Amino acid sequence: MAFVTGAFLLFIKEFMHKAGFVNIVGNPNVGKSTLMNLLVGERISIATFKAQTTRHRIMGILNTDDAQIVFSDTPGVLKPNYKLQEAMLRFSRSALRDADVLLYMTDMVETPDKNMEFIEEVRKLDVPVLVLINKIDLGNQEALVKKVEQWHTILPEAEILPISAIAKFNVDMVMKRIMDLLPPSPPYFDKDQLTDKPARFFVTEIIREKILLHYDKEIPYVCEAAVEYFKEKEGSIYIKALIYVERDSQKGIIIGHEGVALKRVATDARRELEKFFGKKIFLEIYVKVDKDWRNSDRQLRRFGYDQKD
Repeated sequence: MAFVTGAFLLFIKEFMHKAGFVNIVGNPNVGKSTLMNLLVGERISIATFKAQTTRHRIMGILNTDDAQIVFSDTPGVLKPNYKLQEAMLRFSRSALRDADVLLYMTDMVETPDKNMEFIEEVRKLDVPVLVLINKIDLGNQEALVKKVEQWHTILPEAEILPISAIAKFNVDMVMKRIMDLLPPSPPYFDKDQLTDKPARFFVTEIIREKILLHYDKEIPYVCEAAVEYFKEKEGSIYIKALIYVERDSQKGIIIGHEGVALKRVATDARRELEKFFGKKIFLEIYVKVDKDWRNSDRQLRRFGYDQKD
């Protein structure tokens, strides 16, 4: 009888547990990465003020005693001009296929009819969709009401929530609605797992973040980072990384006069990595020219952009 009671309690506990994939999609620079980090409670995605900061689909896993929420941050939806952007768009579209709850993120600045082809795909989904209107501090009440009405017309089945990710306004309401909508399910990942990405991935992302912050115009968008050497020892990690660019002139800009610009990137990245890993970091960064890597299938596969539809 005790065994039966214990098994029954275990069954009830598993039945009451919720789990699911909550995927964040939307156009570039609407605040997806900032929201993802807030919801997970950890800095999983790099977030800057520049568009196209996120290039991959990045999972961040939130675990509680009775739930596991697998969040996905995705690249901003855009019309691709080269193969790298085609791969980024595939990541965004893949988030429509496996979502249990979809967060479509927009803001007070962009027009609701931007990228209607992608929105048409969202409209066809049979899962709950939350339209999050971010950056509400950039408009007044009248403008917000108009935005809500426009989105009701475009996605009539969706629930619309105004938020400010940067001010953390209404983020708790978003989390509450997610918890309400999650299906009963056992966890998909170990309860101590935070992301699906390996340590090397976050090294390259942090280096890319520093490039985005320190360089202007097209330079951040022609750069990719790769880890050539990663050796972890007790209390320290030794890393050698490469920054790829497409032209010699871009290499010169990245390095800067007497190497000052590259040293600044390496110093800031090392400090950020020490906070991320909680260890002493020894970091070397070099710059390499690889012409037209953004259109090279071989290089894109190497950098992790080999996902197919």
